[in-house]
Amino acid sequence: MTNSVILFGGHGKIALLTHPLLAARGWSVDAVIRNPEHSDDVAAAGANPVVVDVESASLAELTDLVAGHDAVVWSAGAGGGNPARTRAVDRDAAIRSMDAAAAAGVRRYVMVSYHGAGPDHGVPEDNAFFAYADAKAAADEHLRASGLDFTILGPSGLTLEEPGGISVGGESGHVARATVAAVIAESLATPGTIGRTIEFNDGDTPVAEALAS
Repeated sequence: MTNSVILFGGHGKIALLTHPLLAARGWSVDAVIRNPEHSDDVAAAGANPVVVDVESASLAELTDLVAGHDAVVWSAGAGGGNPARTRAVDRDAAIRSMDAAAAAGVRRYVMVSYHGAGPDHGVPEDNAFFAYADAKAAADEHLRASGLDFTILGPSGLTLEEPGGISVGGESGHVARATVAAVIAESLATPGTIGRTIEFNDGDTPVAEALAS
């Protein structure tokens, strides 16, 4: 039986690299996008485009959307620049998607966060990054308390380098987006990642080995 995953933020740079990896592992991928003009890109990457504006979608609508899948991956984001929209997408919509997963009985949930996220993120309020840091902290904490089989991934600064291994923990550095995609795919295949927050950088340990340890 084919496993099915719904991936929010389906046209993001990481998501477009993740779709073919999941498809190669036998997953059926529904990729949620806001702009219908992105449908062809998503389909070319091996996923089924689903046009929904998560910012305005209600809990009931998201519950219907999530129902029937085996897992949820959240890789959506407002992209910064507008604090109100950042809170609406990165915090509020993300939390609604978790509540929707719980309501729909979809227990597996993988969140793409960032290295250093949390209530003690240390970003000052007058910094442009503050709204995002605050939103991700709230979303991650809600996920930990949700009762879902969660994995929170904390990649460090993103690059466009070729994929490689990772180093788990340590100070924030850099990691290739393609490597983050590999970590998402491997996390879904590795039950031992459930209940873990995994911060990582580029490194020398193969992804599967690093996540299994």
